[in-house]
Amino acid sequence: GYPCDVSATLDLHGCTRDEALAKLDATLETWVDAAMRGSYPFVIPVRIVCGCGGQVLSETVEKWIRGKAQVANCPNGIF
Repeated sequence: GYPCDVSATLDLHGCTRDEALAKLDATLETWVDAAMRGSYPFVIPVRIVCGCGGQVLSETVEKWIRGKAQVANCPNGIF
């Protein structure tokens, strides 16, 4: 299996939807670069913290993950 140690965390507490998307897009290149400098299977686990309250950010992050070929959603219960 893949290692479960989280390599990076992106905290989106207090962000608007647009701010969260901008941070995700800006950070993706860094994550891909880090994964490619690693070893096969060139995967790094990342924790994205959406905060509490409404589901707006968690739904936004989920859609962002599904729309990015370089990103996969971790199965529930891994962490």
